[in-house]
Amino acid sequence: MSNTGPAPTTTAVPRRAALPVMAAASLAAVVTVVAVGGTAVGSANAGPARKGGVEILELEVRNDQYTAVDLGPEGPGLGDMDVYSGTAVKDGKAVGRGGGTCQVVHVKGAELTSQCQLTMEVAQGSVTLQALWTKGAGPLDMAVTGGTGVYRDARGTARFWDIGTPDERVRLEIRR
Repeated sequence: MSNTGPAPTTTAVPRRAALPVMAAASLAAVVTVVAVGGTAVGSANAGPARKGGVEILELEVRNDQYTAVDLGPEGPGLGDMDVYSGTAVKDGKAVGRGGGTCQVVHVKGAELTSQCQLTMEVAQGSVTLQALWTKGAGPLDMAVTGGTGVYRDARGTARFWDIGTPDERVRLEIRR
C-alpha cells in the first residue's frame, strides 16, 4: 500500500451516539500503527526519536471513514461493532494509513467495553495493535502485538488522547 496517494474520501455514517467514540478510538489506534513507520513520506530527516532501543513517535490522527454495525436489538449491545480507517500525520504530512474494528464484548448498564484491533501499513511493513477499551475512559493504551516487514517482532505501547476529536493524538513507543 502506498502512502503517497490522496487521502480516502470521508464517509462518516453516524448511526447512534453510543459507539462513535469507540470508532474514533480505533482510528486513533490506526494512527498509532502509522507512528511505527518511523519516517514521513518524502522526508529523510523526519524519523522517530530513539532512546535505549525504543522508537518514540508522536502523531496527530485524522479519521477518514467510519460506520457502526448494530447487531441484535436496536441500540448499544453485545456484538455491535465500529469499523474505521484513518491517516497518521506528522508535521502536516501523511505518514501512513490503516484501519480496524472495535467490537462490544461487555455491557454493564450504559458502560460498554470493546475489543479493538487495528492494522497499519507503512513503507517498511505493517504493525498490529490490540486493546480492551471502555467507552469514555481515557487515555487509551494499546499493545503493539506484532507486524510484518521490519516490524515482524514489534512490541510496545501506543497511547491515544482526545479520542474522536480534531485534537486526537497518539504517542507510540515500540521495540523491534
